Amino acid sequence: MDRFISYMVPGRIQRKQPEISRGYYARTNSIWLLLKRFLTRCSCTCQIVSLGAGLDTTYWRLGSENMLPIRYIEVDFLDVVVRKIRCISAKVPLHSCLSDFSTQDDESCLHCGSYHLVSADMRNLGELEEKLKQSGIDYSVPTLFLTECVLIYMSPEKSNAIIQWVAEKFSDAAFINYEQIHMNDTFGQVMISNLKARQCLLAGAEACTSLKAMEDRFINVGWHNAQCQDMWSTYNGLPDKRKIEQIEMLDEAELLQQLMEHYCLCVAIKESSDFGLESLLRF
Repeated sequence: MDRFISYMVPGRIQRKQPEISRGYYARTNSIWLLLKRFLTRCSCTCQIVSLGAGLDTTYWRLGSENMLPIRYIEVDFLDVVVRKIRCISAKVPLHSCLSDFSTQDDESCLHCGSYHLVSADMRNLGELEEKLKQSGIDYSVPTLFLTECVLIYMSPEKSNAIIQWVAEKFSDAAFINYEQIHMNDTFGQVMISNLKARQCLLAGAEACTSLKAMEDRFINVGWHNAQCQDMWSTYNGLPDKRKIEQIEMLDEAELLQQLMEHYCLCVAIKESSDFGLESLLRF
């Protein structure tokens, strides 16, 4: 359970449809297990970079379990970063977990011990690299990059540039990417149309056609191995699945399966040392 989310997103949380709630569970729990496996393999002597982090509370959750990496960097657009910094500043349970925290005039970034929150347009690779340097990024230690429904909002050219840059810069790295899949079938096209009607344009949808295409985009730019699995398969392999299903009844099981089959989790590995990062490929 995430006890920090109520501080980051105050107010009453709106109840979602059962299939949406189970989708969130599959997404957050599978990524959480992968992050902990990565940290364990590296004995926490590693880095995590979350691109498009939003109001995510993973840093605080890891801290509560004494599993913080030596450096945790979050990147997002300026307006999101300003909102998050103001939230952290206003909530004692959040900023009390950060070393050397102090209220500052510059709300475009926050650097507190192992935690770094910076603003950047990730489509500008030069700007992204500069902000990571300002956060003390170390190319010599194992580093995990995390993107959740981020790359699909960029053109394939821009997102592939990020994927390739990470492969070129780090000798030991992992990349966890959660996003839509099978966007060229009927269900996928309906998703695109619905999002477009809300002014959400999926500029990278053409790169999300199949599981193999998702794996190949990593392999083709220098990653040693990649595995992609749709969220229906991932969901059915989670250890607490039966317990979650007892919380709330679900009538539309077929809709849940169809929805989850249009999201995927892709894990790519590049390893030159002997950390055993290949274990992340076994979801």
